[in-house]
Amino acid sequence: MTDRYQTLLPRPGSATAVNGTYELTAGTGVVETPGAEGMSQVVRELLTSLRLPLPTVAQAGPAGAVTIHLEPTSGTAESYRLRVHERGVDIVVATVDGLVNAIHTLRQLLPDDTWRAAPRAGTHWVVACGEVTDAPALTWRGAMLDVARHFFPKRTLLRYVDLLAMHRYNRLHLHLTDDQGWRIESRRHPEVHRVGSHRPATQLSRDRKAGRHDGTPHGGYYTLDDLAEIHAYAQERGITLVPEIDLPGHSSALLAARPELGVGEHRVLTGWGISAGVVKPLPATVEFIGELLDELLDAVPTPYVHLGGDECVITDWASDPEISAYQKELGLAAPIDLHGHFLRALGSHLKRRAARMVVWDEAFVTGGLLDDSIVMAWRGDSVARRAARAGYDVVRTPVYPTYLNYDQSDLPEEPMAQGGPITLPEVAAFEPVPAAWSPAERSRVLGLQFQAWTEYIASERHLDYMMFPRAGVLADVAWNGRPSTAAGADSGGADGTGALAAHLGRLAAAGVEYRPAAGPHPWQGGGTGDRRRQSGSTMGAEIELHERISEHGDVGTAST
Repeated sequence: MTDRYQTLLPRPGSATAVNGTYELTAGTGVVETPGAEGMSQVVRELLTSLRLPLPTVAQAGPAGAVTIHLEPTSGTAESYRLRVHERGVDIVVATVDGLVNAIHTLRQLLPDDTWRAAPRAGTHWVVACGEVTDAPALTWRGAMLDVARHFFPKRTLLRYVDLLAMHRYNRLHLHLTDDQGWRIESRRHPEVHRVGSHRPATQLSRDRKAGRHDGTPHGGYYTLDDLAEIHAYAQERGITLVPEIDLPGHSSALLAARPELGVGEHRVLTGWGISAGVVKPLPATVEFIGELLDELLDAVPTPYVHLGGDECVITDWASDPEISAYQKELGLAAPIDLHGHFLRALGSHLKRRAARMVVWDEAFVTGGLLDDSIVMAWRGDSVARRAARAGYDVVRTPVYPTYLNYDQSDLPEEPMAQGGPITLPEVAAFEPVPAAWSPAERSRVLGLQFQAWTEYIASERHLDYMMFPRAGVLADVAWNGRPSTAAGADSGGADGTGALAAHLGRLAAAGVEYRPAAGPHPWQGGGTGDRRRQSGSTMGAEIELHERISEHGDVGTAST
C-alpha cells in the first residue's frame, strides 16, 4: 500500500505514517474546541465531495470526529498540525487559513475520489493514521491568469480557485485589462466595458506581421457582482484576489471607449505585441482611473491591486503639447519621469483605500513606487535584486521559469506557445530566494508567482495542459522556498517515484487535462495547422534581452 504521507504535494515540513486507519462515515462529527466556534463550516465546505453530513457536535461519538483546536500561538497564520488516529482527526491551527491548508492535506491523504464532484458508489473514506506538521516558507504563492487576451468565464475562474487551493497557492492575480480587452464592468462609466470588452477577430499563428485573423468575434467581461463572488469564493479557500488594471500602457481597449484619455485614435486590438495604446499621465486621467478603482475596491475589498506599469511606449507623450506642459509644470526633466509620477499618483489613491500597489518591475526602474509598493520582477534576477536592495518587497516572476505559457518541451507535436521551452525539471530547479543574495535582500522576497499569458491559450482545456503538472511542482517550490524534488528521479514522474507521480491521480480525478510526462496526447498536440508549434523564440536570447533592458531602465520592451 502506498504511503500517502509521502505523496503530499506540496511536500510538508514533516509527515509520518503510523499503523492503523480511520474511516470518515455518516456518523463522523466535527468538534469545535473553545475558540474555534464556527470553523466547522470550513470543514464541511472543503469536504463536500465526500457527501457526508459532518455535523457540529459537542464531543466525538462512536464514529469519531474531526476536532479543531484553535491555538493562536501555535504557529504562523498558515501553519497547521494534522494528526489522524483510529478515533478521528485532530487539527491544530493558529487561524482559519491554517485550517484550510490542513483540510486540503487531509483530502490528499484520502482516496483520490475526494477530488471528484461526487464519489463513485461504494467509496470508503479511509485515511491512514499519521501526523503532519507544516507551514509555508513564503507568504506570496501566486498564480497570474491573463483573462484580457482570451476571456475565461466565471465558472473557469471558480474552478481554478479550487485547483490553486489544492496546491496551497494563496494569491490569484487576474490580468483584467489589456490592449485586446477590458474585462471589468463599470457602472459609473459603462461605455468602458461596453466598447472595450470585445474585438471583431483574433490573430492567427505567431506571425504578428502576417495580418491573419480568424474573423470570429471574441469578448466578455465580469460584472462587479461576479468579481465580488470570485473574491468571496477565493477567500473561503485561503486565496486573496489581486486584480490588475494595466497602466499606463497596454490601454488600447480603454482608449477605444474613452479616446480623450490618450493621443490619437485607438481600437480594441486583434493581435498581440506592444502597442501605442498609452493613456495620458495627466490629473484628469488619474481622476478617471481612480473612479474605476473605487468601483473595483467597493466590490473586491482586497489588500492588493496591481497597476501594471510594463511595456509603456511613451513616444506620444513627447509630442503632445498638453503632456509637455504638464511635465514642465511639475519640473520633470523628461517624459519618462511622468511614468513614475503617474503610477505614484494612482498608488496614493489606492493607499487611501487601504490597498497596496503592485507593479511590474519597469515601475521600479522609473521611480513609480511608494514605500510599501510590491515589485513583480519579470525581467530576470538582476532587476529583482536591485529592487530588494532598494528596500522594496519583491515577488519573483521571471520569464524563466515562471511563464507557464511557454512550450514544455522541444517535441514537434507540442501546440503553439509563446516561446521556450520551460521544462518541468527547470521549473523544479527554480531558487525563489537566491542564496547569493545578502540576508537583507533575501528578507525582501515575499514569494513567487507563475504567469499564464493567454495570447495562445484560448480554451480551458488548453489552459489545463499548459499549467499542469508544472504548476504543481512550482507550488512545492513556493511552499518550501527552495527547489523541488517532488517530481522524482526524472523530474517527470514517469518513473513512478516522487510525489508528482501519485499526484497525477488526484489531478485526473479533478478533471485536469494535464500534459503527460511523455508528451501531449494526440488531441493535445498542435497538428499541422495554425496551432502547430513554431520556432522563433529562444529562451536564452530572451533572458539576455530582459536582463539588458532592466539594467538600462527602458519601459518599452519585447514581451508578452
